Amino acid sequence: MAAVAPPCAGATTERGSRVELADIVRAHGAAYRRTHALARAQSRALRAIEVCRTAVLGGHRAVCTTCGAERLTYNSCRNRHCPKCQRVATERWLAARRRDLLPIPYFHVVFTLPHALNPLAQSHPRLLYRLLFQAAATTLARFGRDPHYLGGALGVTAILHTWGQNLSQHLHVHCIVTGGALAADGSRWVAARPSFLFPVRALATLFRGLFLAGLQRAVARGDTHFTGGLAALAEPDAFAAWLAALRTHSWVVYCKPPFAGPEHVLAYLGRYTHRVAISNDRLVACAQGRVRFRWRDYADGDQVKVLDLDADEFLRRFLLHVVPDGFVRIRHFGLLANRTRAAKLARVRTLLAQPPAPPAAPPESVRLVMLRVSGIDIDRCPVCRLGLLRRVGLLPPARPGAHAPPRPATSP
Repeated sequence: MAAVAPPCAGATTERGSRVELADIVRAHGAAYRRTHALARAQSRALRAIEVCRTAVLGGHRAVCTTCGAERLTYNSCRNRHCPKCQRVATERWLAARRRDLLPIPYFHVVFTLPHALNPLAQSHPRLLYRLLFQAAATTLARFGRDPHYLGGALGVTAILHTWGQNLSQHLHVHCIVTGGALAADGSRWVAARPSFLFPVRALATLFRGLFLAGLQRAVARGDTHFTGGLAALAEPDAFAAWLAALRTHSWVVYCKPPFAGPEHVLAYLGRYTHRVAISNDRLVACAQGRVRFRWRDYADGDQVKVLDLDADEFLRRFLLHVVPDGFVRIRHFGLLANRTRAAKLARVRTLLAQPPAPPAAPPESVRLVMLRVSGIDIDRCPVCRLGLLRRVGLLPPARPGAHAPPRPATSP
């Protein structure tokens, strides 16, 4: 059973080095796979994290041009659930989104599913996540088109999150919404009120209705297979009663005040878009079959606590948040829909008397991204700090199990 443990200094493994998610997977992942049935995406994620930046994936050998120090660098797994492989992807995505920002207020709207739907999401994640996106986007679009509010098309970027701070299942989408809409005939831009977008209770009611109607249609089409603890829902009367109970509860939609400006939107997106369920810097220790990590208890004054879990329970919670293969976690709607984004944003810029968006720049190299966001030049020799590391050879992938050394090594 999970318990709150007192904070401890430093994040360590049984070896005494700083712990990473990969260390936990290497120590306990094989045993977990033998005793649990995993979805294909979950198995792939564990395997990718386990071998990320190890000899198994191969890499290259580089030598310093000044002191001759040699450095072995292993390839990344690039799995979207790996906390070490998202920094460059995030920065490149943000660079592309920067061109889409308009000089207007943006609102942050969060749509949350009730926890009663968690078991169904575990057995049918693709269906539940798709319905969540559709219901949230349709709710915003209908309110945006309503002449009582704006009477036009909004721009929405929606980001799926499935976790809470303690790795529990908490299904919700964060939506960044334009503080205004393009009129249906394209003749004008209709600005939202400075601190109000839509009434949240009305949003929640429509969101609930749309989601449950979509779920009811999916069940009628035979898109669901109720097994295990949900087997009783295969009976039509039981499913109808379950839906009726969900309709009686108030669903949660939260609309935050607008961001201070477009750059604050980017700062927010940088924290949330490519984020995985837990980052390495939240891990405290992995020893004697236990994992400890920091979490923020919002129900207790935002206190930062340390949670102590059995390694199997930690992996179970982490794997709840592995999304199905190919499922898109970040989606754009309305003005920002991919097929019409360029034309509609150009029209809005004209209506706002703004210059056209700058032309798209080529993607930054990995070296430039890391230098900009961390101040670290990954091509600078870490021994003499003067020369540059030049690749002199490739390291072929090693056999599975040949992990040593698990992290890049530099020798003088």
